[in-house]
Amino acid sequence: MKKKLTSRYVATVTAPGPKRLEVYDQTLSGFGLRVSLAGRKTWFCSPRVDGRVRRLTIGTYPALSLADARQKAQEQLRNAQLGLEPEPKADTLGDVVPQFVELYAKPRNRGWRTQERLLMHHWKPLFDVPIDQIKRADAVRVLDSIVASASAGSANNAMAVFKKLMNWCVDRGMIDANPIAGLKTPRKPVARDRVLSDRELEAVWSAADKDAYPFGPLVQVLILTAQRRAEVGEMRWSEIDFETSTWTIPAGRAKNGIAHDVPLSPAVLDILQNVPRFAGSNFVFTTTGTTPVSGFGRLKERLDREVGFSDWWFHDLRRTAASGMARIGVAPHVIEKVLNHKTGVISGVAAVYNRYSYADEKREALEKWAMTVNSSAKNACERSHQYLTSKDSKGVLTPCAAN
Repeated sequence: MKKKLTSRYVATVTAPGPKRLEVYDQTLSGFGLRVSLAGRKTWFCSPRVDGRVRRLTIGTYPALSLADARQKAQEQLRNAQLGLEPEPKADTLGDVVPQFVELYAKPRNRGWRTQERLLMHHWKPLFDVPIDQIKRADAVRVLDSIVASASAGSANNAMAVFKKLMNWCVDRGMIDANPIAGLKTPRKPVARDRVLSDRELEAVWSAADKDAYPFGPLVQVLILTAQRRAEVGEMRWSEIDFETSTWTIPAGRAKNGIAHDVPLSPAVLDILQNVPRFAGSNFVFTTTGTTPVSGFGRLKERLDREVGFSDWWFHDLRRTAASGMARIGVAPHVIEKVLNHKTGVISGVAAVYNRYSYADEKREALEKWAMTVNSSAKNACERSHQYLTSKDSKGVLTPCAAN
């Protein structure tokens, strides 16, 4: 794409997707701007040296203005015309991150979006630093800032993906050694053991019932199925067999890489049969029809305001369901099968030889759990009715949202 680059255009241009955008300047031939899907803007020029076109990175916007970038490009292009070897410039971390995500993370890791988010969010302070000039002290400063503003777990995850990226750079010859090789994790993370109380779960259920599609029904399905947020959020209609009341999570979407059959209780089927469908879309929970639902951070904020507490995560609903099933008498090995855990009660040699799916036991467990949740929601509704009746001089009851 060719266009006369102006300061206003550079400030507002975005990449429409699905690939990054490259715009060549009509004013100076061989000079251009590259815009990533994440919004990063990089100046480049393409001089011809020894009959071959070479791509040189000049810098990034807004650190380098259009006028400054055009001047630097003109110098490089002039040197090429005079037969002078252009000065090679190493890619910056900001240049390398999209390459790492596209060439390494996406093909190998189902959680590549999380890796991309960690790199784009936490390591942005080093994006303008050439990849071969990043020092151990630079990384330590970034990790210290994460610990100060977030949590040890976030810092550990950010460090792990950064270390993986730097090892990838070593393999590709971009750098000679990983600057954080052998660096210890910032802190030992504390394993979460948060389980919502019955009253708290009732509050979350009620708040979800008030939230519109797709978010409210999604949270209720999370509670009733005990599956992972990403697995439920990316649920497809093609994965659901309504005749057998079964949802099959394919291996490619399951966190542990093992296909998983989730029996659907009548309560879940009722939710799914009443959610709207986008014409031509395979996603159960979506706002666009073309991509699965997103915006869980804003959803959590809404729920927190409604329930009056915030010290919980969506993953705690999975732990709460597992604890609830144990409390009503479901065997530990059946709970593990419901959760699609690889190890635990059935592990080692037993896991190799025990291929029984426990389909009937899983169905019974999830149906008992759904009835428990439903009973709890109804009790909460009755308490609410009793309170309102005693307070309302007209004797008007507020309709209960519990299913």
